[in-house]
Order: sequence, then C-alpha cells, then structure tokens
Amino acid sequence: MHATADTRMKIHTAPNRLPLVATAAAVGCALLFVILIVLRPRVPAADPATGAMLDDILLWNSMLPRAAIALIAGAALGLSGALLQRVLRNPIADASTLGIGAGAQLALTAALGFSPLLLGFSRELVAFGGGLTAILIVLALSWRHGLDPVTVAISGMIVSMVAAAISVTIILARGEYAMDVYIWGAGSLSQQDWSGVTTLLPRLAIGILAALLLQRPLNLLALDDAAAKSLGVALHAARLGILVLAVWLAASVTANVGLIGFLGLAAPAIARFLGARTTRQVMIAAPVAGAGLLLFADCLTQLLGPGFTDLAPTGAATALIGGPLLVLLLGRIHGFSAATAKPAALARRLANPGRILLLLLVGIAVAITLALCLAPTVNGWQFATGALFADLLPFRLPRIVAAGGAGGMLAAAGFIIQRLTANPIASPEVLGVAGGAGAGLTILLLVAGISSPPVMILAMGTGALVAFLFVIGIAARGGLNGERLLLAGIAIGALTMAMNALLLAQGGTNGFILLMWMAGSTNRAGLMEASVAIASLVVLVAPILPLSRWLAIMPLGRNVASSIGLPVKGVYLVLAILAALMTAISSFLVGPLSLVGLVAPHLTRLIGFNTPRHQLLASVLLGGGLLIVADWLSRIVIYPYQVPVGLFAALLGGPYLLWLLTRKD
Repeated sequence: MHATADTRMKIHTAPNRLPLVATAAAVGCALLFVILIVLRPRVPAADPATGAMLDDILLWNSMLPRAAIALIAGAALGLSGALLQRVLRNPIADASTLGIGAGAQLALTAALGFSPLLLGFSRELVAFGGGLTAILIVLALSWRHGLDPVTVAISGMIVSMVAAAISVTIILARGEYAMDVYIWGAGSLSQQDWSGVTTLLPRLAIGILAALLLQRPLNLLALDDAAAKSLGVALHAARLGILVLAVWLAASVTANVGLIGFLGLAAPAIARFLGARTTRQVMIAAPVAGAGLLLFADCLTQLLGPGFTDLAPTGAATALIGGPLLVLLLGRIHGFSAATAKPAALARRLANPGRILLLLLVGIAVAITLALCLAPTVNGWQFATGALFADLLPFRLPRIVAAGGAGGMLAAAGFIIQRLTANPIASPEVLGVAGGAGAGLTILLLVAGISSPPVMILAMGTGALVAFLFVIGIAARGGLNGERLLLAGIAIGALTMAMNALLLAQGGTNGFILLMWMAGSTNRAGLMEASVAIASLVVLVAPILPLSRWLAIMPLGRNVASSIGLPVKGVYLVLAILAALMTAISSFLVGPLSLVGLVAPHLTRLIGFNTPRHQLLASVLLGGGLLIVADWLSRIVIYPYQVPVGLFAALLGGPYLLWLLTRKD
C-alpha cells in the first residue's frame, strides 16, 4: 500500500466542540429516556399491589436492561468501527460495509438450520467465525489494490450479497428453524433480564483497554506502510490483531442482539465531525457517540410505536441512517478502484458478429431443450419424450420462459446502465436499482398489504427509477466519477436493505412475500408470468435498437454529447425509464440478486462485440441463456430439493464479480 493517510481518509474536521456537544447529547438522551420511563404503559392487575409489583418487574428487568444493552452495544460497535476505519484507512469501513455482519448472520443461520448444538456451545464463537471469514475474503480480494477504499467497499458489498443469498436459501430450505434468526437478525434490543448486559459489558471493557494499549500502532498505521515499518511497526501482525479485535466486538454484539446496521460507520464519523482528531480522542469519542446514538434510536422506536411496541427493530431503524451517511461521506473517499478500469483492451474485435449471435441462439435452443427434457428422477436421469414430455411441458415451459425473459431484460438494463455511466462494473444490482425495486415493493406491502401483480410491478418500477436517478444525481456532482457512482449505488443498496429488514422483522404474510421475492423463485411461474416476461422483453428492448447512436455517444461524456447536439437530460431520462422498468419486471420474476445485469454485458465485451447494437443483442441472448441454465441447474443440483433461481444465479455471478475485482490490468 503506497497511498498516504491524507489521500486515503481526507476528513475535514470542525473545531473541537466535542465536550460541549457530548454533554448536550448525553442530557438529551437522558431526557428522552426519562420521558420513556414516565410514559411507559402500566401493567393491568386486579389490585394495586400486584400492579406495582408487575410495573417494577417491567422497569427493572426489561426497560433498564434494554437501555443498558443499548449503551453497551452502541459503544462496542462505535469502537469496532473506529478500529476498522483506522487500520484500513477507510472512512466507510464498518461491520456492515465490510460484510462482517452478513458473514456473522450467515454463520448463525447455517448453525441454526443444520447444527443447533453449535449455538448451544457458543453462539458468539459461531458469529465471530462467520464475520472473520467474511472480512478475510474482502481483504484478500482488495489486497492487490492496496486495500483501496472503493475496492474494499465493493468487495464487502458483493460478499454481503452472496452471504445474504446463501442465508435466504438456508431459510427457505430449513424455514422451520431459520426464519426466526432472520427476524431476530434485524437487531432487537428487547431484554427480559440483565444477562445480556453482564455478557457484553466485560467484552466492551476488554475492547476499550486493548484499544488504549494499541494506541501507538494505531497512530503509526495512519502513516504509509514504509514510514510505519521504519518506525518499528510489525504491519501484518498489528493489522491482524486490530482486525480480530474489531470483528470480535462486532460479532459479540451480533450474537447477543442481532445486526445493528451502520452504527460502526456513523459513530466515528460523528466523533470526527465534532472535533475528535487524535487516535485517542476518536477511540474514546466513537464509543460514546455510538452508545448515545443507539440509545436515542431505541427510545424513539419505543415511543413512536403503537402501545409502546417497537415501531421497528432498533437494528433495522439505525440501518436507515447508513445510506444517507454514505452519501455524505462520498466526497471524503479517494483512491483508484480496479473496478472502474476499462476492460476494452481485453476484448478482441469480432470479424463476423452475426455468426456469433447465431451461435448464441443455437446455445439458447440447446439450453431450453435440456431444461424441458432432461432432469434427475428417483430412478436416475431421464430424458422426457412423448406423453411424459406433454405432461411436464405446462409446468416447465412457463418458468423457463419467465427466467429467459427476465435474464434478457436484466442484461439489457445492465447494458444501458454501463453505457450511461461509462463504467463496466455498473449494473442494476451493483448500483442499487434492483434494491430500489425492492424498496418500492416494501413500501407497497407496508402501506397497502398484498396487492395485484400489476400494482406490484408499478411500485417496483417506480422504486427502481427513483433509485437510479438518485444515484446518477449524486454521482453527477463529481462528473459521473466511477468511484462516486459505485459508492452511491452502495449507499442506495444499504438504505433499501434496511427498509426490507423492517418488513421482514415483522414476519407475517407480507414478510414471507418479500422473502420469496428476495429469493427469486420461479416455482410458481405460470402463463401470466411467462406472458409478462415475453411481452415486456419485446416492448422494452425493441425501442433501444433505434437508439444505438445515443448509446454509442453517451460513454464519451456529457460535454461531448451536448456539443454534438444530443439532448443529454432527455436521453438520460428515456434510457433510465427503460432500464428501471426492465429491472422492476425482471426483479418481480426472479428477485434482486441474480447479477445477470453485470455479467452478461461484461461477457459480450470480452467475447468481442463492439457496436452498441451487437452488444445489446448479445447481452440479451447471454442474459436469457444464463438464467435459463441457472433455472435448470437450480432444479437438479440438490434434487429433489430446489434452489431459487435468483439465488442460484447470484451464487454463480458473485464469484465472477469477485474474480473481476481481483484483476489488476
């Protein structure tokens, strides 16, 4: 790593007003808690003595331990975030952005689904193992690029996405055991005794003591590697030790109260904004800020909820600050991301693209034939023909058509987004457009409950369009800089994931609908879904072909496009609407996690398609073929069980994107 701390973490701090603001914040949190205590509901009882006893039990065994656990968990996460940001020189590092939380939840979900005895042995150790594995994968992917902040953030996002896909698969396969951990994972601070406090408090004390003892290496790690080594720091040992400490603190909180989103990101940022400058000041102020922020959020969720029931799980509520905070921090992140490198040099120009397009068509025909006819049975593999084929056709054909149409539309949407942003790693999934579709569905389910498919598609389309325009608007402030674009997408993804968690934590029918959508299952695809997929593919992709001139000019930049008379704003709006609609309909059919919108356009460039028209057609064919094959494989890899096609495609596409991040060309 060659970049200095100044280029890695350019944070403009305000004058040191930390003591004054900290005192005011402490008074404010105390007043809010007093209001909560005064307004708490009284327990009904037949006589006053019994009522007073029950009220004391509620106060001393529920409300006070809950406030204490909020302070302790918030402080632990604030300290964990401060350690991670310092050791990685990355102002957006925390358990959420680095995949630690997702890894811990995956480990807990897998243990609960397949080996509950592990949780009985040590739930904290299971969470720690999952979180540490996740961050080690992120660091391995980012190491060749010097732990560049953008590469680390994207690696963390992809690791989180793949971990979430595996978690949902386990939940759907072992739902009788694992659904509860997903609801619990939203981060509820509800307590019935003081056991959580007595568990977490010693860990926080050890963490604070260790952070103070590590003050010298933490100070020196702010320098570049050469300077730190010259001053006697064992870089690898110091980094590993600090990372283990940070992951242990975050995993301890996750194991005891669930996921508390983005608190480790917010607390150090607040501390620095208030004037904490030195390592010692940040290591003290960040835990204090985290404790106050979590207590404040928890009190609000209780006060605003009906009848003092939680308005939302506290962890999911705090995660709502993650997206806006990431947006505010975008301008403070500097560094080159390998993800923004142009792969054009890797692509060869095809002499006869029409012939390759024909071969892709033949490949799709073969894939459809295999998906329709070949499958395992209790008696071994069987190729369906005749009467058996006729019996299976009404069940298999609609899901194949739905998967193929969705894959084609996702690929077309990804192609448009990559052209508009001039970024080969942009896609509906990476830029939060698919997440925006999920947010639209979540809002619809929260407001109106179960609704008809057309209304769901409309809500998802609106959410996808808003998300895409927001990302473009944020990134446009820096000239559509690739780093800002990707980080804005991550911010949108964080916000939409928090919104989804709010609904999932409520359980019930709406939560199950959202979970099934996240999984992306085509099991229930019928004539309606197949018809929507084909009609949408034709209606939405066909208008793009005459716009190939726009798609050829837009990657050259807004100034060039304007200078030759292209109506840039109108072009963005038209293409954004088309991409949003295709993303919404595809996400409705196969969920938000497939990554086909990234993989298919990228493969077309590697194959050698150069003109926008040929790239679009090849992307549609590749995307459709990839999801058809993924749907077929999802039915046979663990026969007689099935993996939802969206999750299966994400499990295939995630490693491809991770491989792409490791390239250094």
